[in-house]
Amino acid sequence: MPVNSAIIESPSLENISTKDLYREILIRIGEDPNRDGLIKTPERMEKSLRFLTRGYTMNLTEVLHEALFDVDYDEMVIVKDIEFFSMCEHHLLPFFGKAHVAYVPNGKVIGLSKIPRLVDVFARRLQVQERLTRQIGEAITDAINPQGVAVILEAQHLCMMMRGVEKQHSSTVTSAMLGVFKTQLQTRNEFLSLVRRNGSSF
Repeated sequence: MPVNSAIIESPSLENISTKDLYREILIRIGEDPNRDGLIKTPERMEKSLRFLTRGYTMNLTEVLHEALFDVDYDEMVIVKDIEFFSMCEHHLLPFFGKAHVAYVPNGKVIGLSKIPRLVDVFARRLQVQERLTRQIGEAITDAINPQGVAVILEAQHLCMMMRGVEKQHSSTVTSAMLGVFKTQLQTRNEFLSLVRRNGSSF
């Protein structure tokens, strides 16, 4: 039986509330959950983590509902500097930054406001940046079958800044190039040039 399944099905945990689990964590790190400042902390932790991981309950089809349009346009569409927040699945610490997303339509486009929402669907989960980058690109590909999709994420990881190597100014850049962005150097370079304007770090 997988470890995760064993934990979920454990009789000793099935009747314990999430708040009680957070209360136990406070005890185990050496705190007193009954002191004034911590009395409501387990409840706040439960609400906070549910909010930070709400991507698990978001449906991509519903997010894009009525926002896919037939358009006679085949030039590059870019939405850049999309702020995002996510949670590192290794340490449950935040990482955050900007997403730059581009695609070349193939008869269909996505409403511009839906692209940041699409980023949130995947960012608001336990993630690694590499997977998040790829998921955004593949979701757009599945939704509108464009000629190509490009995604670049620039992020800072608190698991590197607050612990471990403790490098305060480090950043991570990941990319996913699909379709013409992978096969056509000119298209890829045009995207990179446009995104780098106004001070992108990569």
